[in-house]
Amino acid sequence: MIAEHLPALVVVVPLAAAPLIVLLRSAALGWALAFAASLFAFGASLALAAEVARAGVISYHLGSWPPPWGIEYRIDALSAFLLVLVSAIGAVVAPYAWRSIAAELPREQHYLYHAVFCLCLAGLLGMTATGDAFNVFVFMEIASLAMYVLIALGRDRRALLASFQYLILGTIGATFYVVGVGLLYLVTGTLNIADMAERLAHDGGTRPVLAALAFITVGLSLKLALFPLHLWLPNAYAYAPSAVTAFLAATATKVSVYVLLRFYFTVFGAGLVLETLPVPEILIGLSIAAIVSASLVALWQADLKRMFAYSSVAQIGYITLGIGLATRDGLTAAVVHLFNHGITKGALFLLIGGIALRAGGAGFERLRGLGRAMPLTSLGITLAGLSLIGVPGTAGFISKWTLVLGAIEAGYWWLAALVVLTSLIAVAYVWRFVEAAYLQAPDARTPPAGEAPFSMLAPSWLLVGACFWFGFDTSFTVESARRAAALMLGGAP
Repeated sequence: MIAEHLPALVVVVPLAAAPLIVLLRSAALGWALAFAASLFAFGASLALAAEVARAGVISYHLGSWPPPWGIEYRIDALSAFLLVLVSAIGAVVAPYAWRSIAAELPREQHYLYHAVFCLCLAGLLGMTATGDAFNVFVFMEIASLAMYVLIALGRDRRALLASFQYLILGTIGATFYVVGVGLLYLVTGTLNIADMAERLAHDGGTRPVLAALAFITVGLSLKLALFPLHLWLPNAYAYAPSAVTAFLAATATKVSVYVLLRFYFTVFGAGLVLETLPVPEILIGLSIAAIVSASLVALWQADLKRMFAYSSVAQIGYITLGIGLATRDGLTAAVVHLFNHGITKGALFLLIGGIALRAGGAGFERLRGLGRAMPLTSLGITLAGLSLIGVPGTAGFISKWTLVLGAIEAGYWWLAALVVLTSLIAVAYVWRFVEAAYLQAPDARTPPAGEAPFSMLAPSWLLVGACFWFGFDTSFTVESARRAAALMLGGAP
């Protein structure tokens, strides 16, 4: 009985946990509820992914109202893949937050943090599961409002400015998105994504439809931090609490990319987006600019957290580059990199949170000799850095190798070379940490640091291990991404 309602429960359970945590007003109970809701969402996502792989698309009708009259939750290969990523990161970050927020937030705010975290998780899961275009906007606002609060909780006063900048740009992005959806509703008379796609198949390419495509592209590009609309991201990641940075870096931009993929290939169709309009050329150009410029800027950052924040902008460039290639391998690379970059960057930011706890910050002056004071944390960052670079045997290598294959398939040999060359920039900024942690003497003015608590190390190393597990076993990641790419391009999975 419960299994039939998993498409709704995966969203409803964390959504219902949020007000319950506020009513209980207990840090311990709030943490337990948030952790339990995250674990339930992860288990439900795995069950949904298995069912989609076995039987195909799942269509769940809320209130037993059939679509397009009622709201539909629609789980296919792509959405199931993203549900697993988002819920898995939530299930890892929730236990980490118990010790992390105790050091970064006043005790009276702890239960509020857990409530807002559940709201954010529910919003991201809802954006992924729903089959209704306006419902995407509703869940987008739930997640975004929660993110603004979570970022503003950072100890540094600059977290308030970072949250405000994100609020302004995020609101502009959401407005652009909802204007685009309004134009599509004007043309089709429906908000159901599948029904909208069917009607646009006979009425695509008109001026309102092209205007809708432009509005939705710009709005979602702001949300996913596509260059040059990424200006909110570095500050948001750098000044948010450690658990928040890890969760957002691993999930928020990935879900926005998912929504963009859903509109491009389900609603507007590959023919309009990839063949009629110069969308691939624009995406490739912006992606190259993101990869090169953000990687170079990361090289000169004085703070480890901020360095990896700029690295995220570059990694988003790899994802959108795969979309721009407009081939099956290119789309496969984009989808698989959503997952692989999520676990890699999640591991890095969780480990950096341990450094901030023990060393009082993540500035490079505090990292000198860290390899001796915090050996497990330093080793974890080094290993996750290998995945970020794309060293063979890591999840990052699988992403970049698939992207290289996609570039060659599309006839862009120079892009394949660029992917390899820009990975060398990642070598340079990861080496900055290795040099400081292992080759420099500790700063006498820096207080001695011990290893991070087990409750923070264990979730961090779980993701580090995942970086290598999915570097060897690609049966879930690559195969799921290939099925999703085939469906997006209109072929058999």
